[in-house]
Amino acid sequence: MTADDTFGRLDDDDFPAYTMGRAAEMLGTTQGFLRAIGEARLITPLRSAGGHRRYSRYQLRIAARARELVDHGTPIEAACRIIILEDQLEEAQRLNAEYRRSTESADPTAAA
Repeated sequence: MTADDTFGRLDDDDFPAYTMGRAAEMLGTTQGFLRAIGEARLITPLRSAGGHRRYSRYQLRIAARARELVDHGTPIEAACRIIILEDQLEEAQRLNAEYRRSTESADPTAAA
């Protein structure tokens, strides 16, 4: 990937643009915290060619939510599980809404 390719993807939420050190600094946490939520499989950072962890903005938002829960006294494993369940609920709600829209458009009288 060239520098131009990297620069063009900086607005991509899934692009792994942040090193572990920079991610920890941005979140106001430690690198150990990032390793712990990785071990709990909340996020899986991509690896650079040299094997270093790289984080996307999307992953940083998830890590920030985990930190918020941990800061309020939730054990890290429980915080990770809560976030996973929140994500699953959001996806289920999205699928339900999509299903309702498709059935209503297929049968306009069903909405009445």
